[in-house]
Amino acid sequence: MITADTIAHALHQPASPPTDQPWRRQSLSDGPLGTALLHIERLHTGHGSASRAHTWIKDAAITPVSASHTSGLFQGAPALAFTLGCATTVHPTRYRHALAVVDQHVIALAHRRVDTATQRAHSGERPTFHEYDLFHGLTGIGAYLLRHHPGGTALERILTYLVTLTRPVRDDRLGDVPGWWVGHDPHLTHTPDFPGGHANLGVAHGITGPLLLMARALRCGVTVDGQADAIHTLLAWLDQWRQDSDAGCWWPQHLTLDDLRTGRPTQSGPARPSWCYGTPGIARAGQMAALALDDTTRQHAYEVALVRCLTDPRQLTRLNDTSLCHGWAGVYQTAWRAAHDAATPALHAVLPQIRDALIQHAPTSAGRDPGLLLGDAGLALALTTAARDAAPASGWDACLLID
Repeated sequence: MITADTIAHALHQPASPPTDQPWRRQSLSDGPLGTALLHIERLHTGHGSASRAHTWIKDAAITPVSASHTSGLFQGAPALAFTLGCATTVHPTRYRHALAVVDQHVIALAHRRVDTATQRAHSGERPTFHEYDLFHGLTGIGAYLLRHHPGGTALERILTYLVTLTRPVRDDRLGDVPGWWVGHDPHLTHTPDFPGGHANLGVAHGITGPLLLMARALRCGVTVDGQADAIHTLLAWLDQWRQDSDAGCWWPQHLTLDDLRTGRPTQSGPARPSWCYGTPGIARAGQMAALALDDTTRQHAYEVALVRCLTDPRQLTRLNDTSLCHGWAGVYQTAWRAAHDAATPALHAVLPQIRDALIQHAPTSAGRDPGLLLGDAGLALALTTAARDAAPASGWDACLLID
């Protein structure tokens, strides 16, 4: 049986990224920054090595750090800042100066990105995922700022932008669409199946990412004008598109223009349950929003939805890997966080079954892929949560906005 220890020992030394992909050094998703999070978390549990964690952090910073317009929580300066922030939870002084320097670039980037998004909105064009989502956009940058600069104007501007994004807009070509309607398909291309673009409901690229950030901020007492109303708007949207079945309720991954006009999704049933797109991530977002609004009825509904998903063999058989993004590790970490906020006892009761499934499906060898979102580092972090039955001491899962 593979363990977090086995994986951590296998991930002892970073390998150089492919020569045609130098940007991977500053990737939180599949570069050394994500693997550093594993070694940082292990320091908290008394099993790690400070020198090993530093080796992975240093490898990420060996080239100039990018704070370009394409940088986001999972790439470039915000990614480095997030990992350094987690490192300061165990070494408060060692990375303080480096974090302070990178911080200034992240704050400046946030202001530039809001300016660009505002100009786009005024032009009447549709946004792309990269403008607002968790991976590349302002939601991800906001997730970092909420941890480290909750009272700053950069986060205030991001939250104000997200409030605006929840309002419907009149598009000359498409008619009335949600403000987060993107002009491309789920793969960032233009295909006949998605004429005019789509609305995405997932956490990674869709509107439940901003919902999580706004709800998380509200629970922390960080608010802007219209934030509570925006959360209500998004909950009403999820209510509208909730589908009921004998396995419980579920939500479509995305909606086409035809779906919007007919009021019925093309998707005929629940897809793979996952953090990034499926019921687990959406249910956690709904639960967090209900907690922020003190809406016990909605909280119960989302917790029941998650329980029904996690106990439905037909949905669980669609999970075919152990990754954080769309596999067993992400399902377990999301379920663990939801269970420890839950008023529904059944959600906590189902955790051992999901933990056992995570362990059962884990590969027998480690070190093949060191990545956080799709690789062994993310699996090891979820296994650490499972073994300790405790929240991450470093706060690493804040990058998933489920904390």
